[in-house]
Amino acid sequence: MKPSKYRVVITDCDHGSIEEEKEEFDRIGAELILAQVKEEEDLIGICKEADGIINQYSLLTRKVLENLPKCKVVARYGVGVDSIDIKAATEFGIIVANVPDYCMDEVADQAIAMLLALIRKTVFFGQKVKAGHWDFRIGIPIHRIRGKTMGLIGCGRIGMEVARKISVFGVRVVAFDPYIEKGCEGIQLTNLDTVLMESDFISIHCPLNESTRHLIGEREFKRMEKKPLLINTSRGPIIDEKAFIQALEEGLISGAGLDVLEKEPPDSKNPLLKMENVILSPHVGFYSEESISELKRRTAESVSAVLLGNWPTSLVNREVMKKVNPALSKRY
Repeated sequence: MKPSKYRVVITDCDHGSIEEEKEEFDRIGAELILAQVKEEEDLIGICKEADGIINQYSLLTRKVLENLPKCKVVARYGVGVDSIDIKAATEFGIIVANVPDYCMDEVADQAIAMLLALIRKTVFFGQKVKAGHWDFRIGIPIHRIRGKTMGLIGCGRIGMEVARKISVFGVRVVAFDPYIEKGCEGIQLTNLDTVLMESDFISIHCPLNESTRHLIGEREFKRMEKKPLLINTSRGPIIDEKAFIQALEEGLISGAGLDVLEKEPPDSKNPLLKMENVILSPHVGFYSEESISELKRRTAESVSAVLLGNWPTSLVNREVMKKVNPALSKRY
């Protein structure tokens, strides 16, 4: 049997199957190992001989990364890369890749679905009818969607898709994104305070990093003059949950649709679980059968690209280009 050219480790994966990945790594003659480990020492032990790594939830900390002498590339199943110490990876010459656009439709649809359900109070009415209450007046008031303003916090691929879809309802879109200099058609770029003050609905679509953790807190809720509906399909810690619960209790916002929370799953005593004006879902926004298949295939292709001497389609840590040539057999 011909020995494998490369070793690739999947640290953890809850997709149920790795057929797409196996097919890709068979193509380049790579050995594939599914480890299902999360502790630092276990990660170091299973990955120390790996040329490439794929991770989902396992934390690839500095300690882990500095103990991977052969690793050339880490690719994450997903958009966010907060489970990887990017600074350390760059320092050690490890290329980090992700798949930033695999679930654009799914996440945008989740945000729109939650928003419409809140506006028309469909979940609320459904629960009341099942409890024996057939009376629309218990849900008064409901307001027309057309003519309202949607505020986006983060206007990347998913944010722009949300803007495109909500505009069909006759909704004006304003957005805050410090990394974008010019808005797209139908989107007015502005500052964060303007988005907070002018929006009837606010939808969060920014990544979680040091600058966005608790970006929406007590000060921001007090700036929301229209008592908007708030949607978060991005990352839970972008919202200061303690301040958020207080804002709901004080009526500073009218309701919320959350696909993500600071702690997942939530504690059974979390007040959000009992609030009728809050819709929750279990971090499902990314999911469809089609999106998962695409994610698995493209994540594996990113690792293959680097092992074969090329750059991945989506390179997260561009600073690493100054340090490493992926065509080299060794790290540097």
